[in-house]
Amino acid sequence: MRYVKAAPWPYLTGTASLLLALGLKGAGAARLAAGDLPGAAVLCGWGAGWLVVSFFALADGVSRYREYRRIKAMFLRFGYCERILEPVAGSRCQRDAALFAADETGHGGAARRYFTGLGYRWYHVLPDKVVRNPLAFLRPGFLRACFMPGKKARA
Repeated sequence: MRYVKAAPWPYLTGTASLLLALGLKGAGAARLAAGDLPGAAVLCGWGAGWLVVSFFALADGVSRYREYRRIKAMFLRFGYCERILEPVAGSRCQRDAALFAADETGHGGAARRYFTGLGYRWYHVLPDKVVRNPLAFLRPGFLRACFMPGKKARA
């Protein structure tokens, strides 16, 4: 259950996308059985697309769980420090993981005040980079930051 509590949005999105993909695949199979090859191809193609979305969302959920464990370990080692929360402030999924880690270490109120002080509210779902540039999902740096969080190597 900690996986879901650390990253509710990715798991909700991944599950919904998986159900949609399976429904489209089933509808495509029914069209194919009825002899409608073009309709079946379109439905199966959309189903495959939603299956890919589901895979990325669930992979993001696993990454957010790793982020939760990393932040929790830092809170236990160093205590509450805003420098721990600063790198994860730009993403709702990362904020959720950080807040869950803060709640479990007794720093939940301070972490919520920090994010509220930065101007984040419950409806800020999209990452800041995506709000500034909607094509940021396609950049390797964005994907690396999403799926491999942690320290960055210095040049």
